[in-house]
Amino acid sequence: MISALIDLKRADEQGLVAQLTSQLRGLIATGRLGKGRTLPSSRRLASDLGVSRNTVTYAFEQLAAEGYLAASHGRRPVVTVDGGERIKGMGTVASGARSGKPRLSPWASSLKQADWPMSYQAPFKPLRPGHGDAREFPNEIWARCLRRSALRAGKRELGLVNRARLREVLVHYLATSRGVRATADQIMILPSAQAALTLIAATVVAPGDEVWVEDPGYPGAAAAFRASGARVTGMMLDEQGMQRMPGLAAPRLIFMTPSHQHPTGRLMSLARRTEFLQLSRPGRTWIVEDDYDGEFHYDSRPVPALQGIDARGRVFYVGTFSKAMTSDIRLGYLVAPPALASTLEIAQRHMGLIAASHIQEGLAEFIADGHFLAHLRRMRRLYHARRDHLAEELERHLGGMLSVEVPSGGIQLVARLTRGRADQAMVKRLVAAGVETRALSSLALGRPRDHGLLLGFAAWRESEISAAVRTMASRF
Repeated sequence: MISALIDLKRADEQGLVAQLTSQLRGLIATGRLGKGRTLPSSRRLASDLGVSRNTVTYAFEQLAAEGYLAASHGRRPVVTVDGGERIKGMGTVASGARSGKPRLSPWASSLKQADWPMSYQAPFKPLRPGHGDAREFPNEIWARCLRRSALRAGKRELGLVNRARLREVLVHYLATSRGVRATADQIMILPSAQAALTLIAATVVAPGDEVWVEDPGYPGAAAAFRASGARVTGMMLDEQGMQRMPGLAAPRLIFMTPSHQHPTGRLMSLARRTEFLQLSRPGRTWIVEDDYDGEFHYDSRPVPALQGIDARGRVFYVGTFSKAMTSDIRLGYLVAPPALASTLEIAQRHMGLIAASHIQEGLAEFIADGHFLAHLRRMRRLYHARRDHLAEELERHLGGMLSVEVPSGGIQLVARLTRGRADQAMVKRLVAAGVETRALSSLALGRPRDHGLLLGFAAWRESEISAAVRTMASRF
């Protein structure tokens, strides 16, 4: 019976139709259901599998559209291909073993396929790190800004709209909020902060160049630099963040998150910042400062950006709006060293890393009219309370098993495992229970030295945080 070859899981997020379609496709592709084989009727197969008839009907219709089945009204579907046979010029239907392993570039082969990009499914579940609370965003105000920008589309095509307005607005905002010193010509608007790292890597990193990154740190940085052929070296952390390893010559580029180290949230001291600046040389050793959530600082006045104390043009400053606004805004920015601004602008266009102009204009209006700062002030108060609440709940329910590092800012925190447990196995158990976290060991460049959980607090209300921590406690 065909039903004996099919295993449907009702709790699977993929859904019954997708599971059935995929499994039938696999049975045909591997030859277990050969050409000419007549399948059961949708009513019979639905009964055998214990699912609705519509589930089977939709699966049959999809496979017929793909060319695997011939189906007509009143007749049972028939398999139309053999395993390995070509279907309508769309390639070979075969198992991975039969078709051979695809050839990848050295860079693609080095990626941690299961961990980057993060494979979590929507909708988000508590306590997913790296996100703010989109439910608290002033969508009506933002929609008005976008609507007015869209109505100016005709003028934009004629070149009558100031395309540099967002860059000019950012010059003032970054100077007052983060101490960044720049002109509008140094600012590039990009689809994301990751796009900024890709642009930097393509512009200043050659194959074989050495790049230093934090370890543990942001995986997207190492991925971007390796794509340009760099030799990426992880730098250990201490209480002040990234350390310089003695005896190593200065690299081509240093990537760091000094305001809130990713993932630990540690703040790099002024002395440590000065040490790295003294190590760098314009044209020889560059520094990339990723200020991914620098808008959120709670316990004291925010420390100015590293770029603001650089008097010699050695620092690339990277920022994003996805943490402070919504994750789907798809806008980041790069403040380039003056000597590289024109080259980066040319490279940006050749690489196609262009952000939509109407969103840029809408954001410029949103910032200039004061809505952005008003939103930030409100979210700082909210996220501060949520950070404290998560830390208190973890101490109350898991104090003997987790050691919490409460960061001075940001939107997530690290809770280290105090016992000899594998954090990646723990993450799988928690995700299955409805709590999304990220394993600290998965962020290590080499062999992990620490095990713990990266927990987001910004996107979740206090009641949601409490419920998630109680679920965590039941799984430890």
